[in-house]
Amino acid sequence: MKVLFVGGGTGGSVTPLIAIAQYLKVEVTNIQCVWFGTASGPEKKLVMAEDIIYYRILSGKLRRYFSLKNFIDIFLVLFGIIQSFLFLMKIKPDVIVSAGSYVAVPVGVAAWILRIPHLIHQQDLLPGLANKILSYLAKTITVSYPEEAQFFKLKKVVCTGNPVRFSIFDGNKEKARELLGLEQSLPTILVVGGGTGALRLNQLVIGALPELLTFCQIIHITGKNKKFPPLAVKNLSNRYHQFDFLVNEIPDILAIADLVITRAGMGFLTELSALSKASIIIPMPNSHQEINAKYFCEKKATLCFDQNSLSSQSLVQDIKDLIYDQASLNFLRVNINKLYQPDATKFLVEEILKLTHEYSR
Repeated sequence: MKVLFVGGGTGGSVTPLIAIAQYLKVEVTNIQCVWFGTASGPEKKLVMAEDIIYYRILSGKLRRYFSLKNFIDIFLVLFGIIQSFLFLMKIKPDVIVSAGSYVAVPVGVAAWILRIPHLIHQQDLLPGLANKILSYLAKTITVSYPEEAQFFKLKKVVCTGNPVRFSIFDGNKEKARELLGLEQSLPTILVVGGGTGALRLNQLVIGALPELLTFCQIIHITGKNKKFPPLAVKNLSNRYHQFDFLVNEIPDILAIADLVITRAGMGFLTELSALSKASIIIPMPNSHQEINAKYFCEKKATLCFDQNSLSSQSLVQDIKDLIYDQASLNFLRVNINKLYQPDATKFLVEEILKLTHEYSR
């Protein structure tokens, strides 16, 4: 059986698909996984680490606002459809699986023309434009939470939960401590701005470093090509560890983190749910992330702050108030874990196999 995964541009559309690929390789015999992604996104490193064949697909971004780039990108989408059509004719996948991302649109159109069954997975509480378009062409739509079903034709929708990679559970605190030279007596805070980084989140953290490093140690994943010169840390630089992107080390770093500060992409939030990690989330303003953040806050699963009203000084105080309050940390850990569906990957793979059996008859 040959399964084609499509996703990229950010890590958010990639991690649940990798979880599915990992599960398929373990549970299904004679399986081959192939990946269509972007030319410059962060997903290639993640995919190649799983030993999956990777193809680059051209596509324009789908914007809901006026931009001169829209006139150029429409031609990139059309070229991507032709390119996808040719690749699909060559590869002949049994089924296609995507989870959002603008690169999935031309592939989905080409798959519909070729009558290749397509399953799309909706992670976020509010669907993006790519999944809205593809929902008309897909055979099955899986969703992370029942609240998402209202946006699609109900006869296509199956609520599975959001898949999580096997490897996330293999983290080792001691490996992380040894790798980074972390101090055992200090709380460890992990800051993740997403695969492409979050400039404002990075700036808030950099501004908070001089005071933060007096009482904790920071692991800061800034995003590709968004590293900062840590000029402000000076004598406490051994407590600040900055990376633009990590792959294999992520499970160990998550294992040792006492608190995670991040955006509100559902892929990473689900991994935090699976690991029962206390978190502070700062959603991207005016985006679907605000809906995710509101949902998790209503479930008392995380603390959420508005980026526009947050300063480095107030972030320091919020972290200090939480990191030494074990009762509050444990409260968040318990509640975020309640939002995790441990059988999500299994349920989603069952839907994929149904499609392959249906269309092989």
